[in-house]
Amino acid sequence: MSDDHGMTAMPHEPLTQEDVLLEGFLALQTPEGFRAELLEGEIVVTPPPDGDHELYISRVVNQVIRHTQIVMDVSGNKGLTLNGVAGAPRDRVIPDVTFAPLERDLFRGADSWMPCDGVAMVLEVTSTRARGDRDVKRRCYARGGIPLYLLVDRGDSTVTLFAEPESRDYQAHRKVSFGKPLSLPAPFGLDLETTDFL
Repeated sequence: MSDDHGMTAMPHEPLTQEDVLLEGFLALQTPEGFRAELLEGEIVVTPPPDGDHELYISRVVNQVIRHTQIVMDVSGNKGLTLNGVAGAPRDRVIPDVTFAPLERDLFRGADSWMPCDGVAMVLEVTSTRARGDRDVKRRCYARGGIPLYLLVDRGDSTVTLFAEPESRDYQAHRKVSFGKPLSLPAPFGLDLETTDFL
């Protein structure tokens, strides 16, 4: 097919469902304070957290900053891109907290959505979509190869550390009830105290 200038017009390649979903996600305008994520091919929008949610985050972050073996950079609401499931775009997840060794300097100059290479641990505290934190995000973080996933589950009053990520899930986990310590391995090397989670 030629245009009026004698040039041949190239047909556009059709957009895949994956392309349309990603474009729609990236163009999404959420209300202030809301968080939008792309999890296993589904757009998930979460409202601002309540005070108890933030209290648990504060308790964990304070202990990590004071007692970890190496100094950690800490980021709340940092967008991470992770390997997606077949037929879906790469997952775009915003953990409640992302921990990375200070020496890696991962956050400096990073785009809004950065690769997860070098992240040491992510933290989630359950909120309105607890199943998403327990199952979907766990699988997303494992596919991304994030070494440790710490889940504070307010619904069943437990803290779980997932470790040994493989392509579809974590191969190891340790769960304790609120009130009991949970050992975090290197590079953290601390016993996370949960007595004030009660």
